[in-house]
Amino acid sequence: MAFHWKLDPQELFVERYPQMVGTGLPAADVDGARAAIADMWADAPSGWVHEWSRLGAKYARAGEHRLAALAYGWAKFPTLADAAKRAALTRQVDQYLLAAPDFGIDFERTMVEAPDRGARVEVPVHLLTPPGWSSTDPVLIASGGVDSWKMDLHALFADLAVRTGLRVLAFDIPGTGETNAPLSADTGYGVVRALIDRARTLGGGPVAHLGISMGGYYAARSGLAGEVDAAIVLGGPVERSFDPDRTWAFGMRGIVGNALGFDSEPTDAELTRRMSDFTLREWLDRDRNAPMLVLNGADDVHIPRADTLVFEGRRDTDVHLLPDTGHCAITKLPEATRLMVDWLTHTAHW
Repeated sequence: MAFHWKLDPQELFVERYPQMVGTGLPAADVDGARAAIADMWADAPSGWVHEWSRLGAKYARAGEHRLAALAYGWAKFPTLADAAKRAALTRQVDQYLLAAPDFGIDFERTMVEAPDRGARVEVPVHLLTPPGWSSTDPVLIASGGVDSWKMDLHALFADLAVRTGLRVLAFDIPGTGETNAPLSADTGYGVVRALIDRARTLGGGPVAHLGISMGGYYAARSGLAGEVDAAIVLGGPVERSFDPDRTWAFGMRGIVGNALGFDSEPTDAELTRRMSDFTLREWLDRDRNAPMLVLNGADDVHIPRADTLVFEGRRDTDVHLLPDTGHCAITKLPEATRLMVDWLTHTAHW
């Protein structure tokens, strides 16, 4: 189930350009794609998937597999709404695996079986193991959100593994990427719980959970419920983001609608009804939680400040609202990463 919706590709460049170049793509190549793209959905010259895939193919021919994986990652962005996008994801996986020998860190791709609406679903996950990690050391499960997925965020996850000494289990949240289950509050969290359980079998130490953007929703829930030993919420929605009067920017309305499993663009009432199930107010009202780090940019157009500040004053919880940056503090990612590394290594009470 998937759908197209009206979306100006140049608006996505306005928001995502820092992420595109910040993850490693040469600015000149991103500028070239930006100049060439005029249509979001056409699989033809000047179409988003076509132009990004052309760039990915160029990198692949040159043996630059990591860059090819990044380019194909943008080709399938922001959602798998058609066959061309799904094909781009397949090519991204292929190029990512070809790049793996040069990661500089032990890598394994494996499957985790998880419950999905009374059935079972196989969830592909990536294990990133730093030098010196032992089976008594902690494991960090980590995900992005509704449009930036585990391969797109590889550089961040590998950096965290090396700098903290934690083994990282990277995955796509339900409704996205390679996780073939719709985004939802309860059944979706069942998938995440299965990943937490799997992480506990990978070593004898504690399990931490990092969630970015919509992935932060699941990290907030696991941390508030005490189902992990530590949780980091980077730019995650928890309560006010699910209000009926919330606004959507930069195509996020259609991105979320696709992740939820709609097969056509939902009405405001349909989207409001589905999103209202996600509020974490029940969990926020409980005086319990694992140690938590909650952070975001103060100028986020997607997540209200209240969804970060609501954690102020909670037990074992550090809160940071970084000034002069937006969603997930992407333009200050080195600062946000330093905060996460310091907290994981010195504050998480392992």
